[in-house]
Amino acid sequence: MHKIWMVIDARRVGFLGAAGVVAVAAVIHFAVLSSPRYCDHLGWCATTPTFVPGQRVGG
Repeated sequence: MHKIWMVIDARRVGFLGAAGVVAVAAVIHFAVLSSPRYCDHLGWCATTPTFVPGQRVGG
């Protein structure tokens, strides 16, 4: 294992790993926030509210 770390810079691997985790988290958060349940609360997508608090999701 130490031979691999002699070839690969551990700081670069750590930085790229952290950047990848942040990128995936951002994509997931924007996907959830753009869903009909949460989109209207922020006023990003629809001009008229399509979700009423207390309404069942998907129905």
